[in-house]
Parts: sequence; C-alpha cells; structure tokens
Amino acid sequence: MAFETLLGNDQLKQNLTQSLSRGHVSHFYLIAGPEGSGKHTLAHLLAAALLCKGEPKPCLHCTPCRKILDGSHPDFITVDDPEKKTVTVDLIRQARADMYVQPNESDYKIYLFPRAQDMGIPGQNALLKVLEEPPAYGVFLLLTDNPDKLLPTVRSRCTLLKMQALPRKVLLEALSREFPDASREDLEAAANRSGGFLGQAKALLSGGTQLPAGTEEFLQAFAAGDGLLLTQVFVPMEKWKRDALADALAAWLELLEAALTSRSGIQALSAHARNLSRQCSPGQLYQGVQHLKKALDYTQSNVSPAAVCAYLSWALRT
Repeated sequence: MAFETLLGNDQLKQNLTQSLSRGHVSHFYLIAGPEGSGKHTLAHLLAAALLCKGEPKPCLHCTPCRKILDGSHPDFITVDDPEKKTVTVDLIRQARADMYVQPNESDYKIYLFPRAQDMGIPGQNALLKVLEEPPAYGVFLLLTDNPDKLLPTVRSRCTLLKMQALPRKVLLEALSREFPDASREDLEAAANRSGGFLGQAKALLSGGTQLPAGTEEFLQAFAAGDGLLLTQVFVPMEKWKRDALADALAAWLELLEAALTSRSGIQALSAHARNLSRQCSPGQLYQGVQHLKKALDYTQSNVSPAAVCAYLSWALRT
C-alpha cells in the first residue's frame, strides 16, 4: 500500500488507494481530525500520489514526490499566514485567482489549507465560488480539527477523510521507536492521554522541561509534611529573584496537580508526579495545590520572596 508511511487508518488508506488507481480524484478533500492525528501527513501523501510519476503512488522517490515532501513543488501551494489568527479572505481570493493559472509542471494544481476551520464566513463564501466551478486540474485539501466549523455548503462539496485513533499496540510501538529512552510508564501515560493520536502522544513525551533546583528536596519535604525540611528548602529561596521563584512554584504546582490527577486514574507522565501520588493522600495533594496557587498569586502580586517562602514553610506542614 502506497500510503504505508501513515500509521493506522487502514480502511481510509485502502479506499484512497483504490479510488486513485481508478482515476477517481475529487476536487475537494476535507481531512478531519484532532491535532496530532496525521492530517498533514495524509495531505502530503495524497498530494504526492496525485503528482507521482512512479509506482505505486505515491512512490516517494520520484522528483514530484520528493518536491512535495520537501515543500518545493510549484504546483503544491499552502494557503495560510501562521502569524494571523484567521485565514483572511484576501488569501483565499488570491488562491482562487491563482487556481485559474495552468499548473507549472504537473497534471494537477493542489492547494493546501492547513487551518480550514479558521476561515471566516466571507472567506468560505469566496472559496465556494471555486468549489462550484473548479478547473479540471484543481484540487483543494482542507484540513480541520472540526468539520462543523465549516459551512454546510462547503462540507457538502468535499470528500471527507476522517482520521482515526491508532490501535494501542501500533501507537506504543511507534512511541518506543521514537523515544527509546522513555520508561514504559511514560509511554503508557502518553498513549492514554493522547486519545490514540501519535502527534499528541509525541508532544506529551517531548514537552518535559528541566525541573528547578531544589525540586527533589521540596517533594521529599512536602510528602513528609516535615516543617523543618520545608524550612530548609524555602529559606535559601527567600533571596531568589521574584521571577525565578515564580517559575519554581509554577513547576511544583504542575507536579502536584499531575499527582492529584493521577489519583483519579489518569496516569501522570512525570515519574515525580507518579511517586508523589503514591506517597500523599488526595487531601494532602489538594491542599498543597491550593497553597502553591496562593503563593504564586502572592509572588506575581509583588509580595516579597521572603514572605512567600515563609508562608509556604508554614502552610505546607501536615
């Protein structure tokens, strides 16, 4: 199957392969799925298949396929301005006008809309003028996280390609290959929290940040509810700059929140949070979260670091 680089979605890939082999090409494809579901991967593979000169399509080795994958094909145009919150009607009108210029070097001219849900009503109406009477060589690929954000008149003219969650085994195998140093617990947690979508799971595993100094000591003192240990943690921090203190408190708050969530059955990605959830009661974690939130508010309201640290040394004791 020519679309094998897209994981899962076997029925969708089979249907596309059969349709393209029979020469059935839609002018408008609506590729729908949440962030990280593979929409962009499918869009590029579909574009490559339409312009491919090899077999099976997409071969991923011919010149058109390579140009699609490296973003240099003149007949594969992205319609977007990432610096703007919406896809402006002017961009859509420019694409509409360009559509009637013959392809440079291929049988098709393909337009990719990475944020179709961010087109306003005027923009969608402008697009409808092309959807109603497209040139024979024109293909539009509309990507969206929610088809319901598009006008019914737009949706009705599109072939819907809906991305599916990956089977758990496939997802875990892919994550193991990409994150060979991650623990099994981390992989399982990312798979559980991603809803089965590889991109989201990868983002979760890649999103770890370096913990602030003193984190191990803080977690030990907090779990023990030991006033002396807490004082030993916070006294040196009284001399920290306010921004550094706020960053540390925010990181520790995130750990406590993850540990509390873990107690409800949603596995935490952080080993620190998982350990904390086993060591502390839900009540202790909840109170810790509340105190850290209050301390963070104090810090951001220009209360001195010394006063904030004194408050936490007292408030986090059990």
